Amino acid sequence: MTQNLSHTYLEDRYRRSDGARIFYRSWRPTAAIRATVVICHGFNSHSGQYGETAEALVGAGFQVYALDLRGRGRSEGPRFRVRDVAEYVGDLDGVIAIARSRDPALPVFLLGHSAGGVVSTSYALDHGQVLAGLICESFAFRVPAPRVALALIRVIARVFPSLPAVKLRNRDFTRDAQALARLDADPMIRNETQPAITVAAMLRANDRLERDFGSITLPVLILHGTADKATLPAGSEFFDRHAGSSDRTLKLYDRHYHDLLADLGKEAVLKDIIDWINPRIPTDPTSRRSPT
Repeated sequence: MTQNLSHTYLEDRYRRSDGARIFYRSWRPTAAIRATVVICHGFNSHSGQYGETAEALVGAGFQVYALDLRGRGRSEGPRFRVRDVAEYVGDLDGVIAIARSRDPALPVFLLGHSAGGVVSTSYALDHGQVLAGLICESFAFRVPAPRVALALIRVIARVFPSLPAVKLRNRDFTRDAQALARLDADPMIRNETQPAITVAAMLRANDRLERDFGSITLPVLILHGTADKATLPAGSEFFDRHAGSSDRTLKLYDRHYHDLLADLGKEAVLKDIIDWINPRIPTDPTSRRSPT
C-alpha cells in the first residue's frame, strides 16, 4: 500500500470459488469519498493502464477499483482465454462485492471499456440492482468484421478453441504518440491475440445483449469515438436506441480513436464522465472521510 496527499493506493488479490486469483488495484481519496467507480478493461489492456484515469476520478471525490480479468494482466488463468463471458462477469462481481463490503453506503458506478463494456453490460443484466450507473466506453458490441467471418469463428472455436482469431493493433487505440509508445512497450499485452474460444464467447454475450438491452433500466452513459477502427460506433448507437433506461446519454467524439481515456482529448472525456456521475450521486449525506 502506498499513500500520498490525495489518496491511498493498494494492490491486492482475491480468490474466486473456482480457484482463480484475481488481481485488482484501488485508489482511495484521503478526503471525503462521494462514490465508487469500478473499471473493467477490455482487450490489449489491464488495470495498470488506468492510473491517470483513477487519479482524475480521485480528484473528483471518487474512489476507484480496477481489476485484471482472468488470464489478463496479473490475474491467474490461461492467457487471454475464456470459455464464457460469465467467467469475466464473476471476476468483476467479486471486486464490486469487495468495494461494497468496505463502503456499503457509497453508490457504485461501473465503467467498461470495449470488451470490458460487454462484460459490464452483461453484469448490469445480472446485477443491475447494485449499480447507480453504467458507463460504456467504445462498446465492443459491433466490430468491423464481416458476418461470415464471425460465424466462421464460432465454428472454429468448437474444433480449434486455441486458434488465434483476433489481433488488435495498438495504433488503432490512440493518436497520442506517448500513449502508443507505452502500449507498445507494455509486457502484459505484448503479442496479445484473442483465441477463437474467447472471441466466440464475446459473440454469444453480444447475442444475449441484443435480446435483452431493454431489460437495462439503470442510468447509462455511452461514449464512442467516430474514428474507432477496433469497434463500431454503430454498436453504441444501437445500445442507446434499445436500452430500457429512460436516463441514457450517448456522446460521440469526432475523430477520436478506440481508447478514449488514452487518446488525444481524454481530458474532455474524463470531464464528461465526472459531470455525468455527479448529479446521479444520491444527495443523502453518506460520504465520509476515509480512514488513514
